[in-house]
Amino acid sequence: MASQEQQQPEKAPAAAPNLDEELNPDGTPLSDNQKKKRAAKLEKERKKAETAARVAAEKAQREASEQDFASQNYGELPLNQSQERTGRKFTDIGEISAALDGKDVLFTARIQQSRSPSAKLVFLTLRKRFDCVQCVLAQAPEKVSKQMVKWANGIDAETIVQVEGTVSKVDKPIESSTVTVKDAEVKISKIHVVSGLKLDEPIPFYVDDAVRSDAEIQASQSTDRPMAFIGIDTRLDNRVLDLRTATNQAIFRIQHGVCKLFREFLDDRGFVEIHTPKLQAAATESGASVFKVSYFKGDAFLAQSPQLPKQMAISADFGKVYEIGPVFRAEDSNTPRHMTEFTGLDLEMAFDEHYHEVLDVLSGLFTFIFQQLPKRYSKEIEVIRKQFPVEDFLVPDQMPRLEFPEAVKMLREAGQEIGDYDDLSTEQERVLGKAVRDKYKSDFFMLDRFPLAIRPFYTMPDPKDDKYSLSYDFFFRGQEILSGAQRVHDPKLLEARMAEANIPVSAMKPYVDAFRLGCPPHAGAGIGLERVVMFYLGLGNIRRASMFPRDPKRLEP
Repeated sequence: MASQEQQQPEKAPAAAPNLDEELNPDGTPLSDNQKKKRAAKLEKERKKAETAARVAAEKAQREASEQDFASQNYGELPLNQSQERTGRKFTDIGEISAALDGKDVLFTARIQQSRSPSAKLVFLTLRKRFDCVQCVLAQAPEKVSKQMVKWANGIDAETIVQVEGTVSKVDKPIESSTVTVKDAEVKISKIHVVSGLKLDEPIPFYVDDAVRSDAEIQASQSTDRPMAFIGIDTRLDNRVLDLRTATNQAIFRIQHGVCKLFREFLDDRGFVEIHTPKLQAAATESGASVFKVSYFKGDAFLAQSPQLPKQMAISADFGKVYEIGPVFRAEDSNTPRHMTEFTGLDLEMAFDEHYHEVLDVLSGLFTFIFQQLPKRYSKEIEVIRKQFPVEDFLVPDQMPRLEFPEAVKMLREAGQEIGDYDDLSTEQERVLGKAVRDKYKSDFFMLDRFPLAIRPFYTMPDPKDDKYSLSYDFFFRGQEILSGAQRVHDPKLLEARMAEANIPVSAMKPYVDAFRLGCPPHAGAGIGLERVVMFYLGLGNIRRASMFPRDPKRLEP
């Protein structure tokens, strides 16, 4: 039986409008002139529709004839959730050179900048840590489509991409100052996005702009393309982006190198690395510059240094100890060389006869560090000096050693007013540093026998003159980076020194008791890691030597 739909007759096609039957709004028939206008309008609309249909058909035919043969060679990769491990060999950008001419490479990097001189060609500078390589993507039959070139040229700077290509030796060194691979480039055959930018606002600055030296920026101001100056607060507010610069990558490899050489030297001399608590029941030096924190039903203090526990380790017969760890100072000092948290390189050592045995170790330590850094980290130093040019750090075989009265004399000869027992001001440190550089051809020196009144309570008095102490500071480029002394290891003398400083023994009883058990004579030092890096590299501000600096006005990022 036929269905109801089948039984219904087919609808007749709609008839073309009969202009003769149309009427005006008032019901009167159209005039001949009105009918002609209506007919012309309908004809125009018909021709327009025919043209649109023809253009669409031609476009579809053209796109079909121009099928993107390279569609598998570019695009965005799926989210990496460790779906597979192919075993493919990835090359580090730093390994690319003319020696690999003709070799295929696979690597992951960030896009630092792109340039497209034509629709068929794009140049990409790709960066991995502080190495940069120039890459070329050129349209080629059956290999690279024009769609691929166009897509690659539109990738945002700082996007992470995976690239496959062939190393090609260049005829002359690449001139770009940001490119570190000078004798070769990579001809790209495949490029895929691993991780792109997902920002709600424009990127605050480009890494390519953040490596300019102050001199470069200043010189550009008189040109038609002045470079932007990126202030240190802008950099620190966007620290992750700032840390991507080749300069910062190199700075923190130098910082790593200082720690590595510090450990290497001391390990070879029988020191033991220890790890002391950063929560303490009492301040180590004074109550004015410590952070008080809530500790259950009472209070605790963040350690100003590992001073107390490392001395107690000496009393426990460890002999030679060192530590690399955080140090906290609650000082409202907003200067280029102060922070509220920094990394301390601390050591303590028992000696047999004289605290100068420890000074000899410290002198050898820094001579070793500063002689080895240029040998092991020459590439990093070269990168940093492009942005922060500075004179070579003068390192003599024997570190100059001055006594405090001699320094006072040198300062007075340089026109400085200073009392016999006054502490040095920052300006006086710089003046003294210049005088020592001129006289001893050295950018670092030690100053021994400071006045006792300006040193902590645990400092041993000088037996020859009780106005002085057996204490010392080290200076780099005219600024202090180390403070140390022979410590008081006799409990009676320690109690007397604490009384002079108005520190009750009861507040530090476990510390004092350690010396009642018998403790060998010992001395040590506390070194600011960030200051060492800042002064050695001439960075100008300690915050540049701290990955995420903390000061009175900054607690994040």
